[in-house]
Parts: sequence; structure tokens; C-alpha cells
Amino acid sequence: MKKKNLIIIALLCIQFAACSSKVEKLGRQADEAIIAVLNNYDYTGLAVVAVSDNKIAYSNEFGLKNIDTQEKISKDDLFRIASISKTFTSAAIMQLYEQGKFNLDDDISEALGYSVRNPKFPDTKITYKMLLSHTSSLSDAEGYFNYDILKPEMNPNFANVYWDYAPGEKYNYCNLGFNLLGALVEIHSGLRFDVYIRQNLLIPLGIIDAGFNVDSLDNSKFVKIYTRQDSVWIESADAYKSRKAEMENYTLGKNAILFSPTGGMKISATNLAKWMLCRMNYGKLDDTEIISEETSKLMFTPVEPTNGTSSYGLGIAVSTDLVAGDTLKGHTGSAYGLTSAMFFNPDKKFGVVMIASGSAPKNGQDKIISDIINAMHKVFLSK
Repeated sequence: MKKKNLIIIALLCIQFAACSSKVEKLGRQADEAIIAVLNNYDYTGLAVVAVSDNKIAYSNEFGLKNIDTQEKISKDDLFRIASISKTFTSAAIMQLYEQGKFNLDDDISEALGYSVRNPKFPDTKITYKMLLSHTSSLSDAEGYFNYDILKPEMNPNFANVYWDYAPGEKYNYCNLGFNLLGALVEIHSGLRFDVYIRQNLLIPLGIIDAGFNVDSLDNSKFVKIYTRQDSVWIESADAYKSRKAEMENYTLGKNAILFSPTGGMKISATNLAKWMLCRMNYGKLDDTEIISEETSKLMFTPVEPTNGTSSYGLGIAVSTDLVAGDTLKGHTGSAYGLTSAMFFNPDKKFGVVMIASGSAPKNGQDKIISDIINAMHKVFLSK
């Protein structure tokens, strides 16, 4: 071998060793930072993934998958991620928007086949954009797992489903609105909601072991979710409740709520980070584009109700207070005792996924989301 080639190989080996050493150092720093956070919490399990320089730079799991068996969490285990699921539902509806199935300012009643109107403002239509941005005037006061609550002939208290302001006038977070978007995905695509998500969002990105249909997944991978009651962790068994029996007479546009488009995605933290990379890169991961850059930027833009500003776009929150001096885009989740977050900065190519299957502060305020994200921000953007 020529001397020149030997020199090149030696230099490459030195460069690789330096890179590996740097990655290991950052990994140790991230571990230490997370453990410092966890010292302030009682917790059952936690998974954290950090993206830096547009790639996964750190991934680790802490605690238990199952308290009874003392089994530890692994990177392939699945969590029900709660409201981060809205980022999948909104991407699905925006794919159909890009296909020309509807306009964002269209009346959703036309597609649903029944009137969805705030009875206090009967002449004001409720639109796709309003559902996506939580400005529809719909509320969760009558619950959000039954479409019939919207129909006066089925629900004598249907007026309670609406706030006392006109659609488009104010922001109020609403799970019912996103469950309605799940029905609209089915109506416009002709596919069952979970199937549409799997075929058009997950599989194209190489995410196989994830989905909204609990019965299509390996339940041995589910991380149990817990709530804290009187210093005891209680399992939330309904988090992964089977819907098989209820799906026997499934009708498109009427039963999507069984999958909880508002909060029912089950996915590993590492695959959620892959999804985050796609959203961070304006709808594209490697050579696969799920939505256009133009549509992605539209979704990242806060919708401003007529009476003031909002920090929520179309299925994506925009936060200026999670990390001082930085603007992050993404979503939080909270259900059954689980706390989750996925936030990223598209310009800095930085992002964090954190999922806690059960957590409670030892003293003071519960701010585990901001604590973890700030810890990772410090490690990876101050390097």
C-alpha cells in the first residue's frame, strides 16, 4: 500500500476516534443531566431521544416498563403518546387537503352529512382550519368519545358542546375537534383511520411497529402507564384497551373515534423521533415526502383568532417559553398518568422526544417536560 494511502487511512481513523469520543461524551452528559432532573421526581419509566445536527444524537431509557415484573424499558417498547397523536391526525388531513379533497375554510358539515353548528351562532360555519387550530368553539364539556353528542336529536344537552363565542373568535383546546378530524380522514380517503395513517404516514417513513389500532400491535411491547395515588403507583389499564369487539360493525366516518385520533397513537420513542425529524424537515425524511414544505410551514404558523393571538398552528403548537430565548414547535401529551412531549427547532435541526409513563414531583411544581427539554438543549446546543 502506498505511503499516501496509509496517511489518509490514519487520518480517517483519528477523525473517527475523535467523533466517537465526542458522541460518547455528549451521551454521558445527557445521562447525567436527565438523572439530575429525575432526582426531583418519583417516576416509573422514562424514554428520551435528542436530535442534533439533523440526526438522532442520543437515546436512552430509564426506569421500568412494568412495576410488577420489574422489567426495564427497551428502545423498541411502545408508549401511548396521548396528544402528540394530533400531529399525525393533522398531517393526514393536510395530505388530503393537498390532494384537493376540500379547502381549509370549507364547512365540515358538508362532508360529515350532518350539521355541526354552535347554536348560539347558527349562521357561522365551523371549518377544517378551525378544528385544526382549536378555534372552532367546540368544547369537551360533554366528553369527546361520541360523535352523537353533536346532534340535538341524540343529545338534549348538545348546546353544552359549544362555548359562548363564535367559531373562529377564540382558541380553546378541544379533543372532540380532533376526533372529528379522524372521521373526516375516513370520509375523504375511503380508508379506515388507522389504516390510512399506517399506509400514508408510517410505512412510507419506515415506521412499522406503531399505529392507532391497539389490536394490530404486539401488546408485549406496551409500556404500562401509571398514576400516583397516596404514594402508590396504580396501573391505568384502559390505556391499551382492546377495541376489537366494538369494531365488528365499523362504519367509515362514524367510528374513527374508537382509535382516538386525538390521543391514541402507540409508538416507540425512537420512532417518534424519526417522525419528529420528518416534521422538522418540513414534511420530508431522506427521499420521502409526506407533505410539502409549503403545507408544513402553514401548519407551523400560529392561527390568530379575531380577539387575540394564539400559539397554536394547524395541529402544531409553537412555544416560546419552554426554553428561554428559543422558539420550538411540536406538541405535548398527557393522559392516564403519562406525560409526553415532542419539540423541535427546524432552523437549528434540534429536537427532543420525552415520554414518562408515570411521574410525580417530589416537591414543588410538575414541570418534567421543560426540565428534560432544557437539559437536552443545554447539552446539545451548548456543545
